[in-house]
Parts: sequence; C-alpha cells; structure tokens
Amino acid sequence: MSTIREEMPVLARHEGDWVGTYILVDTEGKILDKHESHLTCQFPTDGSYSYYQINRYKWTDGKQEEHKFPGTYRDKTLWFNTERIEGKAWEVDDSTIILWFSYKGMPGMYLYEMIQISPCNNYRARTWQWFKNDQIYQRTLIQEERMR
Repeated sequence: MSTIREEMPVLARHEGDWVGTYILVDTEGKILDKHESHLTCQFPTDGSYSYYQINRYKWTDGKQEEHKFPGTYRDKTLWFNTERIEGKAWEVDDSTIILWFSYKGMPGMYLYEMIQISPCNNYRARTWQWFKNDQIYQRTLIQEERMR
C-alpha cells in the first residue's frame, strides 16, 4: 500500500517547523498587512489524519491567531475540509506544490498558492493569488526558513 510520504515526496520534505513573514499586497503592490508566522507540518502516525498543519500568526500590535488544518490523502492529492476552508494540494515537480482553497465564509473567493522548497529543504517561498468572482484582487508573499 502506498503512503503519502512515498507518493508526495515533495510534501514530505516540508515536515517540521517553519518561521517567516507574510506580506499581503493589493494588485498595485501596496502593502495591506504584514505579520510573522510559525507553521508546523506533521504526518501523524496515529491514523487520525494523513497530514496536520498548525499555523500561528503574530502581528506587531500584539494580535495573534492559530489555525489547524487536518488533511486526508488519496490519489496523490492532499484534501482539506475544515470549518474554515476546503481545498486540495498536489505536487507539480521536484520542488513545487500547488494548493487551491477557498474560505467557506467568503462566497465567490478562492486562491491558488505556489509553494517552492529549496534543494537543501531549509527555505520556502510561497505566493498566494487571491481571486473573487474570478478576478485577482490581492497577493500574499511568504518567505520562510526551517526552525533549527
């Protein structure tokens, strides 16, 4: 039987903790928001989920958020369906994952994320393209480094 680690080896390289910065910009490049992040990517062995991600965000004004994203695996695709989002992720080459998702509370909105991991597995670059009614309206630029 195949496993997520075998069939999605690029995703498996993301296991661990990542810290970085999210910068949200409009279509003209104006910064709308900026905050620090700490993400944990896990492959639980207890059988509850194939993948489990915890996103922690911190703003300079003291605001903090934490979100959990359990994922299920089938057919070389990672699927998400939480109270907050629904989506899927798949690998496109030996360093790139594409994630499509939508927020359940935002009708007509979806985004595509491109995630690049470095050959040394210690750096990630991520870009979100946000669409509403099929028109791009903002982007999120993310730069991360593996916690040591």
